[in-house]
Amino acid sequence: MTLLSQSGAIPSAVTVSFLAFSLLIIQIPAVFLLLSRLLKGIKRTPPITASRATPEQLGAVSVVVPTLNERERLSPCLQGLGRQSYEVREIIIVDSNSSDGTPELVKKTQAKDPRFRLINDDPLPIGWIGRPWALHNGYLYSSPQSEWILGIDADTQPDPGLVVGILRAAVAQNFDLVSLSPQFILRYPGEWWLQPALLMTLVYRFGPTGTNSKTPLQVMANGQCFLCRRNVLTKLEGYTSAKSSFCDDVTLARHAAAQGFKVGFLDGSKVLKVRMYEGALETWNGWGRSLDLKDASNASQLWHDLWFLLCVQGLPLPASLVFLGCLILGSYSLSLALAVGLNLGLVLIRTAMLLAIAPSYDRSQVSPLVWCMFWLSPVADPLAVVRIFWSALTRPTQWRGRSYRKFQL
Repeated sequence: MTLLSQSGAIPSAVTVSFLAFSLLIIQIPAVFLLLSRLLKGIKRTPPITASRATPEQLGAVSVVVPTLNERERLSPCLQGLGRQSYEVREIIIVDSNSSDGTPELVKKTQAKDPRFRLINDDPLPIGWIGRPWALHNGYLYSSPQSEWILGIDADTQPDPGLVVGILRAAVAQNFDLVSLSPQFILRYPGEWWLQPALLMTLVYRFGPTGTNSKTPLQVMANGQCFLCRRNVLTKLEGYTSAKSSFCDDVTLARHAAAQGFKVGFLDGSKVLKVRMYEGALETWNGWGRSLDLKDASNASQLWHDLWFLLCVQGLPLPASLVFLGCLILGSYSLSLALAVGLNLGLVLIRTAMLLAIAPSYDRSQVSPLVWCMFWLSPVADPLAVVRIFWSALTRPTQWRGRSYRKFQL
């Protein structure tokens, strides 16, 4: 029996069966890989919690915050850093000649807390991206008496005890470099729908936070809260290995791992919040800018990741709908039934993962109606995978008001 109509618009059962079989051949290896990564979450390191400083931690950390026109969102970061204890020796704000009043805001904070220091980085050299250049300058100007350097983004909101918490975890687990994933602050329905789908591309590729990889090319990091031993950063020549990278955090972490240093990526959702973008469009542009991580990956890994995401996140929902429709219309084969079952299973896994990542989102500032968009985020998965492909095939030419068109990186 075939479903071929006189107009030829409906494919035959043989064609549908062949397509289903072909998809199974492509997807099955990716499914086993996905399960192996997600199952590691059972033994993941618990989230970091706030801690109190002890005398031996006195002045152990220099904090570096890069800024460029951040006045509108910098205050919560400055306030949070000001509430850290005596483990913080200094808080260096490296400003890249902001024109929106950012320096004036920092100076007001500095008048209340002498640990704050405001410096301006030198003009951006050819071959450098702004963020790693600012962090590099902060490292160079930091006190040599600080054992650790902590990079913090301007859009973060640190809780009291954050620095001690991450410091204690680093020492306890003997990390040379450790970064934290935050709790995200979202406000608008569009970003609640899109951002979890984009986040899931990272979870699928690298597993849950706290499941640290020993393979350098699988190491993950987050520059929003990035702690490194000073002597290790010195051996790595500061941020020079990541100078031209739009994902400098991952690039530096993988470079460190390749040099034999121990790198960790832990859950910081209980001590760190972040409000990154305003709305779905900024989320699409901002998150998609470097989500492919091509600057920290070789070509084979990049294309492997693209194949993997297409198989386990991009195709399951549309494939389930198409093949299920074929079954309803009367086309049946073993391969079609298996393809339907496999893809529905992947959709079920993706939906269940919402429960796993829910603690990574701050729900206190949104209505239940807006929060419902979070549970609809699996519908955005194909779009998220499209964004990854687009990002992989292009390179940013502008970021944070700076243009990178004038030189080849």
